[in-house]
Parts: sequence; C-alpha cells; structure tokens
Amino acid sequence: MAHLFEPLKIREVTFRNRIAVSPMCQYSSTNGYANDWHVIHLASRAVGGAGIVLTEAAAVEPRGRISPQDLGIWSDEHIETLAKTVALIHNFGAVAGIQLAHAGRKASTAKPSKGGKALDESQEGWRPLVSSSAIAFSKDSQVPEALSLEGIQEVIDAFVQATKRSLQAGFKVVEIHAAHGYLLHQFLSPLSNQRQDDYGGSFENRTRLLREVVQAVREVWPETHPLWVRISATDWVDKGWDIEESIALSDKLKSLGVDLIDNSSGGIIPGINIPVKPGYQTQFAERIRREANIHTGAVGLITTPEQADEIIRTEVADIVLLGRELLRNPYWPHLAAKQLGHDKLWPVQYDRAWL
Repeated sequence: MAHLFEPLKIREVTFRNRIAVSPMCQYSSTNGYANDWHVIHLASRAVGGAGIVLTEAAAVEPRGRISPQDLGIWSDEHIETLAKTVALIHNFGAVAGIQLAHAGRKASTAKPSKGGKALDESQEGWRPLVSSSAIAFSKDSQVPEALSLEGIQEVIDAFVQATKRSLQAGFKVVEIHAAHGYLLHQFLSPLSNQRQDDYGGSFENRTRLLREVVQAVREVWPETHPLWVRISATDWVDKGWDIEESIALSDKLKSLGVDLIDNSSGGIIPGINIPVKPGYQTQFAERIRREANIHTGAVGLITTPEQADEIIRTEVADIVLLGRELLRNPYWPHLAAKQLGHDKLWPVQYDRAWL
C-alpha cells in the first residue's frame, strides 16, 4: 500500500513522492517568455519538496493564450529561460513538467486582477478567436470562428512543435490541457461543439481532436518520458460532458500512450453551481483509475497532509496535485513529511532541524 511519500515510477521517470505542483497561471509573462518570476516561483516549489513541478499552461500559439500575460512555448526563443528553470527544478530533486495548452474561445481576456473581461486589439487582445463551433463562451465574450479542417491540423502541429521545444528545454513530463473549457475541451463537450463533420456529434467524433493531438505528441515525445492529460471529468450540467464519457476517453487515451489522467472539472460554460468542498473531485480520479485502469491525479481543495495521504493510501489516485496550498506554503511537503512521520525517509541536502 503506497503512501504520500513513496516514490512513483512512470516509464523511466521516478518521482520522489506523490505530491505535484498543479499548473497555475501566474500572469507574469511578456510575449510568452518565462522570466525571473517563473524561475523563482517554480524552483522554490522543488526546494520545498514537491515530487513534480508543473508549469502553468504554456500556450502552443499566441492566439491560444488566456491572457496577454500567459506563458508561451510557440517559439524556439522561449526555450532558453524555460531550460534554466527546468535545470533548477531537477537540481533540487523534483521532476519538471510542462502543461501545453490552447485557450480557444476563452482566449484574449484580461488577467483576473484586471477583471478578466474580454480584450480587443486596442487592449492587447487579439482576433480572431477559434473554437470547435462559432459559439461564444458567454454573452460578454467574443464569438469565435469555427476551426476549418486545415485549422485543426495547424493546431495539432502547434502541439507537436511545442512538445519538441519542451524536450529541448529538458522537461521530463508533458501534460496536454484538455480541461476547464479551453480548446480541446471545447471539442469534447456537446455544449460547445455543434459541428456536423468528423469532429462533431458522436463521442467518437468529439474526442477525435484530442486523440489526434495525443497521438501526434506521443510520436515526438520519448518513450521514456510520461505523457499526462488533464481533463474536466464532468461539465456539472445535464447534456454536457460527463464522467462516463471521461472513463471511456481515458481508456482510449491509455491505448495511445497516455500514462496519467489529471482530473479536474467544469469550465465549459459560466454560471454552473459546482458542489465545491474538500476533495470534491477525487471521486472522478478514483473511478477513472479503477475503470480505465490508468494512473490518475486528484486535484481540488486538497489542503492537509492527512487528506492527501489518505487519497494515496486508499488508492483513490496515484498523485495529488496541490495549487493554492503550495502558493501559500512552498514548503508544505516538508511539513507534511514531518507531520506524517516520513521525515526520516526524506533525501535532504541541507539541515531540516528547523522543522
């Protein structure tokens, strides 16, 4: 029976524990470039003891950013600073991972501290936005253009090129972002996808783009390196994407070389009443792990060492991803190790007596 501080090996990569830094937008980039903030923010979580440190969503093309301040990996020039960050993460004992993303119709918005509203070209925004169908996210959002078949192939290639750059930067894990109402989720959900071609309608068609992205990425990503996918396991609304479809999708993704499903939820349309409480999404990780027989990650209001350890010990998930808790305390893993009695197992290079 595993516990929170037992190492986990996936393919040829070993994580020193089951704690992951969940991807969290930092709204600190200019033209997609990582900078000193990203170096310090991400490396400090490695020093703090996490097993894997994932970047925020890195846009695979400029129009795929959520905000003008998002991280990007659409250019070879983005590699240098990311490589510096990766080297530090690995030097401090964690595994560096990158989340590759495209915001689709949810792109070109102000960062939350500036209100999060849609931006036009005069406000650092851009046009056109693209999606599965010409349906706006909300009444205040820009109506996107439905991607053509040629445009779909361009998106797939953008993920492939971003994957190649991720390898050059030294990342050991790639996570494809297909959750939270962003482009790949926009194809999955019938609430946003009303296409009449091979990419719309049936479950097989709505999942086609994600499966093609995964297949193309896996072809250029080393067999030794894990490939993860983050999904919204449910839209939390009738006639939307649901857990049964997520289980079926996860089974298909496993056959295409995906190693872990990172389970979040929601985000496809605004105004949904989500029953938020501690661990409210762990049920999805558990079902997918059991019924699709694939590694899973649990995320969402996981805050205490006991809670995180129970998720691993009871085989609900294989890793836990913490977000806000690791923003509040980058050294949470060290404190959790002491609290759970695993501090003697911790490989350290400095004096931890202050704990």
